[in-house]
Amino acid sequence: MLKISDINVKYGEHTVLENFSFDAQEGKIYGLMGLNGSGKTTLIKAICGIIPLDAGTIEFTGREIKLSDIGYLETANYFYSKITAKEYLNIIKWKHSNFDIEKWNSIFELPLDELIETYSSGMKKKLAAMGVFGLERPLLLLDEPFNNLDMETNQVLNNVIKQLKEKGKIVILTSHILETLTGICDEIQYLNDKKIEKIFYPDEYNLIQSSIIDKKLQSKIETIKQIIQN
Repeated sequence: MLKISDINVKYGEHTVLENFSFDAQEGKIYGLMGLNGSGKTTLIKAICGIIPLDAGTIEFTGREIKLSDIGYLETANYFYSKITAKEYLNIIKWKHSNFDIEKWNSIFELPLDELIETYSSGMKKKLAAMGVFGLERPLLLLDEPFNNLDMETNQVLNNVIKQLKEKGKIVILTSHILETLTGICDEIQYLNDKKIEKIFYPDEYNLIQSSIIDKKLQSKIETIKQIIQN
């Protein structure tokens, strides 16, 4: 179990998360949703220890969380570009000998002998995902995992995440696309005003559009009309 208790996270004088608490159970997929700047990526980086806490605690299985608990897929993927994808994945295999590069690549279909610098952004995303999944960490933090992927790879990744859930992993993912969350998550946390404003469960997913998105959009449409007509 992941237990986040009353954390505060700041960038300088700007507080992004305040008295923020959240629990996540094994074998479940959690979605994080919110406007830009609501703290989704900040939360993930705080769990990883990339951003320090100003207050509160983060525990995993009853103890302080460790980096070795976490598989983290970043929004932007950074590689040393002068090596091949196969060389990169061999580094992962050195860390986790059970990582079957060939089987994973039969799913993602990358030209492993090519230099990473020749890869498109979508190919780099697939390579990064293979590396994260290959480590077989119990807690997976996936920040916008479906960005830059074609429709087929989106479906592949969707199924991989579901299988990882069946294996008992905790999966926490962010997305700006509502449908990617409602199609896969056991619950969706809506972040607003430095905290979780509301938790949506599957039988409530049809309310997200009307209760949050449409209300915000309608006020902006009225403002747009005023700007254009004046």
